[in-house]
Amino acid sequence: MTEIAYQNKDITSKILGENLKHKSFAVYGINVPRICQVLPTNLPAIEANELRLDNLFLLEDGSLALVDYESDYDQADKVKYLNYITRTVKRCFEEGSTRAAEVPKIRMIVIYTADIKPEKTQAIFDVGCLQLQTEEAFLSIIDSEKTEIQLEEKIKNGKPLTEEEQMKFIILPLTHQGKEEKQKCIQRCFALAREVEDVKVQTFILSGMLVFSDKVVTREDSKRIREWIMLTKVGQLFEEEKLEYAKKAVEEAVLEVRKEAEEATEKEKRNTAAKLLKKGFSTAEILEVIEGMTAEEVEKLRGAKKD
Repeated sequence: MTEIAYQNKDITSKILGENLKHKSFAVYGINVPRICQVLPTNLPAIEANELRLDNLFLLEDGSLALVDYESDYDQADKVKYLNYITRTVKRCFEEGSTRAAEVPKIRMIVIYTADIKPEKTQAIFDVGCLQLQTEEAFLSIIDSEKTEIQLEEKIKNGKPLTEEEQMKFIILPLTHQGKEEKQKCIQRCFALAREVEDVKVQTFILSGMLVFSDKVVTREDSKRIREWIMLTKVGQLFEEEKLEYAKKAVEEAVLEVRKEAEEATEKEKRNTAAKLLKKGFSTAEILEVIEGMTAEEVEKLRGAKKD
């Protein structure tokens, strides 16, 4: 199995970020505020071989959530998390926060796949002068088979997915144990997601699934999913262009009808004024009868009549 290139992850992360705002991690068992914004993960480098952070979110309470996904547990990963936090704080200072009071609260969230049970981990890493408190989520609490059946039933019946169901969908492969089962689930989810009628939701689900499962998805499956997402986005643009064209055509047609109606009205006014002039009515009398005409227009008609 080969992991997808990070530049490809950047593309899908951007698409994911467009639809992840105001959604919640609560479905994974983490009680934190809703997501406000997805932030770039290109943090300042400290070590040349530093592994890259999975996701960085701005939450509605102004705090930052650093999120990492793990399929095994190693106490040494705590050092990696500390580096993430250090780099995040460093970026805060580089972007203009020059006082410690201006650095936002930082949450280190670790989402464990179904391979890890709660009793295997330690949320607190204490080295005396420093204590790291992680917020842990265990996808083993989600019944993968039951969830997949429920999602499939709703999608097959054309029913819209709730936000909670969408969040479950994107991490569904990670609720299985072992890479092989995860990869099989990715393929099933890809086929099922393509049946989602709401294109925006479909794109969110696929981009989220690809980003969250990037450590287990095969290059072939990644390529197929990314190609489908891109085709869907192109299709969306095409549909938007068609709607824009139709809207413009309707606006032009309405303007044309209004113009014709106005011209017909003006012609009718001139015909009526001409008849009144023929009967000897004065300009003042005609202006009292025909609303919207000017004395200049009436005199012009009088002059044309004399000629």
